Amino acid sequence: MVPNGWERKPLVDIAEIRTGVAKGKKGLKDPIEVPYLRVANVQDGHIDLTEVKTIAIERHQLARYSLRAGDVLMTEGGDFDKLGRGDVWHGQIQPCLNQNHVFAVRVDSKILEPYYLAALSGSHYGKTYFLSCAKRSTNLASINSTQLKEFPVLIPPLPEQRKVAKILYTWDKAISTTERLIDNSKQQKKALMQQLLTGKKSLLDESGKPFEGEWEEVKLKSIAEMNSGGTPKSSIPEYYGGDIPWVSIADMTKHGKSISKTEKYLTQEGLNNSSARFYPKGTILYAMYASIGECSIAEVELSSSQAILGIRPTDKLSNDYLYYFLTNLKSKITLMGQQGTQSNLNAGMVKDFRINLPPKTEQLKIASVLTNADKEIDLLKKQLADLKKEKKALMQQLLTGKRRVKVDDKEVA
Repeated sequence: MVPNGWERKPLVDIAEIRTGVAKGKKGLKDPIEVPYLRVANVQDGHIDLTEVKTIAIERHQLARYSLRAGDVLMTEGGDFDKLGRGDVWHGQIQPCLNQNHVFAVRVDSKILEPYYLAALSGSHYGKTYFLSCAKRSTNLASINSTQLKEFPVLIPPLPEQRKVAKILYTWDKAISTTERLIDNSKQQKKALMQQLLTGKKSLLDESGKPFEGEWEEVKLKSIAEMNSGGTPKSSIPEYYGGDIPWVSIADMTKHGKSISKTEKYLTQEGLNNSSARFYPKGTILYAMYASIGECSIAEVELSSSQAILGIRPTDKLSNDYLYYFLTNLKSKITLMGQQGTQSNLNAGMVKDFRINLPPKTEQLKIASVLTNADKEIDLLKKQLADLKKEKKALMQQLLTGKRRVKVDDKEVA
C-alpha cells in the first residue's frame, strides 16, 4: 500500500540507467586512460576512493561514459549484501567512469532526490526487491539493468524526500565519525604497542617511579611450553558433539582476543583418539597455518586443531604480555611464513622467537595499558553497531512512509 500523497513508479520512468565500461577490450582507436570505479569502490552508503584504477577507452566515448555529480551508483551484485549497495557520486574525480558491474542512475531531479534513491535502494525495502528477482548461486546474487529499471520506487513529495535524506545523512555522518574514531584508536594502539613492547616508552609503577630491573632478550621456548593440537576424524560422529570446546582458526578470527565458545565441540572419545589435547585456561592460541600470527587467549579449558599452537607461559611470563607481544609481531611473522600452497609456520620456528622481556611487574602494567586501549576500541565498536542498527530501523520506517516527517513551508519553498 502506497502512503497518502506518495507514488510508486518503476525506476526507468524517473531516471536513466547507465551501464558502465567493460574491461579487456582490444583494438581501441585513439585510446585514453581514465579513472573508473569498481564494485570495491562502491560501498554501502559511501564511495571508497582509497584505490582508484584506470581503464582504457576510445576518446570519443568519454562523454558517453563519464559520471556526473548526482549520479546514484549501484552494484549489480556479488555477495548478497552487495545487491542495491551504493551512494551518490559527488564528482570527486573528473573525468571518472563506472565499470560494467556498477550501474549509474541519473535521476530526474524534478521528481527524485538522489540521496533518497540511494537510501531506498540500500534499505530493507530495496534489498527485498533485488533479492526477489536476482539471479542466485551459492552465496552470490546479481541483477541486470532490466531488473533495476523495474525497481518500484516509492516517491514522496520532493520536500519530504529531502527531509528524509537530510535525517539519514545526519546518521551517516555520526557513523562515519565513529568509524574514523575506531581507525584512529587502532593506529594509536598500534603505535603504543610498538613503543611499550620494545622499551622505547617506559611506564611508571604504582608509586610513580620507574620500574626496577633490566629487560632481557630470550627465546620463547625458554619461558613457555608449546604443543600443537589435533583433529579427530570427521567421519566418526561419536568424536563430535560433546562438551569439550575445539578451537579452529575460524573461531580465532571470529572471536579475537578471548575465546570461551567454539563452533565445534569434541567428546572425550574424540579427544582420546586424536592428537588433540586439553589446554588450560590462559593458554595462548597461536595460528600457524592460513591466518598465521593470529592470536587468542583461552578463557576456558579447551582443545584445538593442529593448525594452532598452544603456548603456556611459565611464571616468568605474563599471558597477556605474551599475547600483545605476538600480536605486535604479526606483520613480520607473515613474511617469515614458509611458502607453499599457503603460508605457514611450524612449532620449531615459534619456539625460537626472541622476545623482549621486562620484569614481571612491568609486563603486567604494559598489558594493562594495552587492555584498556582494547576496551576503548570495543566500546566504540559497540557504539558503531548500535548506530547502524538504529539507522536501519529508522530507514525502514521513513522510506516506507510508516513514519512521516514534518516539512515546514520554508523547506517546501
